[in-house]
Amino acid sequence: IVLSRKLCYENEKRGFMRDTAPMPIYLKDYQKHAFEITDIALEFELHPTETQVTAVSKVSRNRKGEDFTLDGHSMILKAVYVDDQQLSESNYILTDQDLTLPSARLPEGDFTLKIVTQIDPSNNTSLEGLYRSGTMYCTQCESQGFRKITYFIDRPDNMARYRVKLIGEDDKMPVLLSNGHKIEEGQDKNGRPYAVWEDPHKKPSYLFALVAGDLAVHKDKFTTQSGRDVALEIYVEHGNEDRCDYAMDSLKRSMRWDEEKYGREYDLDIFMIVAVSDFNFGAMENKGLNIFNAKYILAKSETATDTDYENIEAIIAHEYFHNWTGNRITCRDWFQLCLKEGLTVFRDQSFTGDMRSSITKRIDDVIMLRNAQFPEDAGPLAHPVRPESYIEINNFYTATVYEKGAELCRMLAVMLGQEGFRKGTDLFFERFDGMAVTVEDFVQSMADASGKDLSQFLLWYKQAGTPHVTAHGVYHADQGRYHLTLSQKTHPTQGQDSKVAMHIPVLVALISPSGEPITSEYAGKSAHEHMIELKEDKAEFIFENVSEAPLVSLFRDFSAPIILHQDISTEECFLLMQHETNPFNAYEIAQNIAEGIILSLYDEQTRSDIENDVTAYCAAIYKILQNETYDPLYKSYMIGLPSLGYLMQKVKNVQPQKLYDARTALRDAIAAYDPDALIEAYQKTRSDKAFDPAPSEATRRALGNKLLSYIVLADAKFSARAEAHYRESDNMTDMMGALSALSDRGGEIYNKLMQEFFVTYEKDQLVIDKWFALQARSQASDVLDQVKSLLNHKDFTYKNPNRVRSLIGVFAHGNLVHFHKPDAYAFIAEQILILDKLNPKTAARMATAFDQIHLLDPALSHAARGVLEHLLEKKSEISNDLYEIIFKTLGGSAKIAA
Repeated sequence: IVLSRKLCYENEKRGFMRDTAPMPIYLKDYQKHAFEITDIALEFELHPTETQVTAVSKVSRNRKGEDFTLDGHSMILKAVYVDDQQLSESNYILTDQDLTLPSARLPEGDFTLKIVTQIDPSNNTSLEGLYRSGTMYCTQCESQGFRKITYFIDRPDNMARYRVKLIGEDDKMPVLLSNGHKIEEGQDKNGRPYAVWEDPHKKPSYLFALVAGDLAVHKDKFTTQSGRDVALEIYVEHGNEDRCDYAMDSLKRSMRWDEEKYGREYDLDIFMIVAVSDFNFGAMENKGLNIFNAKYILAKSETATDTDYENIEAIIAHEYFHNWTGNRITCRDWFQLCLKEGLTVFRDQSFTGDMRSSITKRIDDVIMLRNAQFPEDAGPLAHPVRPESYIEINNFYTATVYEKGAELCRMLAVMLGQEGFRKGTDLFFERFDGMAVTVEDFVQSMADASGKDLSQFLLWYKQAGTPHVTAHGVYHADQGRYHLTLSQKTHPTQGQDSKVAMHIPVLVALISPSGEPITSEYAGKSAHEHMIELKEDKAEFIFENVSEAPLVSLFRDFSAPIILHQDISTEECFLLMQHETNPFNAYEIAQNIAEGIILSLYDEQTRSDIENDVTAYCAAIYKILQNETYDPLYKSYMIGLPSLGYLMQKVKNVQPQKLYDARTALRDAIAAYDPDALIEAYQKTRSDKAFDPAPSEATRRALGNKLLSYIVLADAKFSARAEAHYRESDNMTDMMGALSALSDRGGEIYNKLMQEFFVTYEKDQLVIDKWFALQARSQASDVLDQVKSLLNHKDFTYKNPNRVRSLIGVFAHGNLVHFHKPDAYAFIAEQILILDKLNPKTAARMATAFDQIHLLDPALSHAARGVLEHLLEKKSEISNDLYEIIFKTLGGSAKIAA
């Protein structure tokens, strides 16, 4: 079909109408493109609605006789030239998704291709490609946004050198940025400012970036381990210059850490970051020009919480670490997304652990894994860490790819040891620098560097689902031996009915009932802790020289992402909680006890049998509070309860409200056990010192705010204490702590403080996001009506992803009790349709809130399915992004695979 240039553009603007389901793309079908673009020169004449882009590319053939198809959409094609000869419309084929140049019209050897396009940044609400955020021009090209800028081989295995000329609208646009080094700047003959940038490193199109506007800059420098000075620049909107200090400090610490831990030195003379208000992601690692969601750059005590500070530190590190694990070495294709993301997440997790607390960071990571990734593995959206097929790659920026992908790297580090893992990464960087590679290339580097057979380990990348490991131990006193039997099973997932045994590292230790660590011998090694490897469906491990019947501590530090079923009594759990020598596993035991109590409270038949367990658990919690050797943040985790989302995975035909009530009953029991002790512990966390974002101070505030939430629960009269907490605070962390403690109870004090909060911070959009989110996660009975009314608030807009996530997203993903009701399902479906017209990525992510409907009580599940089926009936009107999520949620992925 040959469409006119204008028709192609208009079809994309209104959404391509289709009668059939979109077709999936398969990993097994990968082949290198028939052509390769080795160099590209881009010229942008920036204009709010009519930006002209001229792209001149050097092209070579990989296979003769094939047509040259380039990806592209959402733009007007103005002209095509081959070796300076303009092609007429009859000499190419233009569709809504690509541009094809017939092979017969092309030279047999290398040639130059010039394409001129026109795009509309102001009306690009998808926030992909080139768009405007306020008066700033910026780009987001991962994963397939570059094809909305010009027609190109928009895939990661086409790595090219880029030269970019930016021409601004007028002299009110002094900042013109792109990748690499600026080699020229000035004014053109029309008086417009221009700048020319050249990137010496080859890169795929998804790493291209452009920023233009009137921005302030915060400058610093970093001296590398080899003695080179690197200019550091953070660009922000005017008025935000005083919020960049922590981001800059985090960047410098990240650069030093990567040198020391991985031997990776930065490779350009300048590193730039730009904070953008409208952004689909947290940030993007474009070579030398990272573009960030403003919430992950801007921070000062009056507006940012301790969580904000930690997120800024972690995300700056993540994007910087991508310079080597993602940029210098990139993905061969988008099926290998976990290669760059899993490894880089593991690296940023390790960085945060070194900067703060490795124990509490590990707890944080496992909470994230269990709340987000385990449900994914157990539901209709289950997919391997490396997917086998997709309709829209945007839908695979998931917890499985990121968080589980990181766990696979962590398992390799556990099995190979710190030194062995470093040898593996060194070999990986040496072999593949400047290349687009696969998961197999990474794992083989680890195997070759260590001499370890990791062929079975590759199954972690290929099989979906979370392995269930069952443990049973027997002590033979006459032989001084402890026999540990482990078995594994991974349940079927969509498209994978049969699973085979995984390669699972297990860190294990033996502990005496009196709390003393037991030294034992395994595989010729005498130690308290051993690393064993489960590679069969069932295997027995024998520990020698065991002096007494032990308690067994398994999967220490969560050495593998599994679900453990252990033959252990309640009494043994309380003993382990008291005597466990691994802090993470002590936390695990506390969570397991709490989980058992809550599920018993949920089950009417066992509810009356656990009074003693509740009392014993509360006593243990208060004992932890009084233990001065524990870090305050660790205490706050130890006294916390499993999330509702995690608990929902443990119940068949779950009724979320009833499960929430059971969880609340245990929470109330903790609060009522000894209110005076709670207040005493809370008072010890108070300080007259001025705000300091240092981790040591952040942990104190974390415990104080956790205790405040329990105190307010203990008695309504303590609402006044929360108000005092709010008014005495000099920082956003404590203000939000007070408001959060009051939000579920509501009342006059809460309403008064929320109004004051809004008036104080009305001009600060990142803080107002917090104000919206507080109301969306409230457990008040009328919260759905509140959320609906807030859609009409003067500060709500569908066009800003942060604002949408803070209200609609927090309600759908973070308020499970009130989301899982028929009226709420219908409401969220309406919002998804509105969003899909503006920003399909955001709409698809909202739709993943329905991914747990298979767990629900039949009446709720039926209501949710009805809403989704109604959406699916609109397949000719909705985006591919949204279609894929809904189709799979309804159980259609098996049909796709077929």
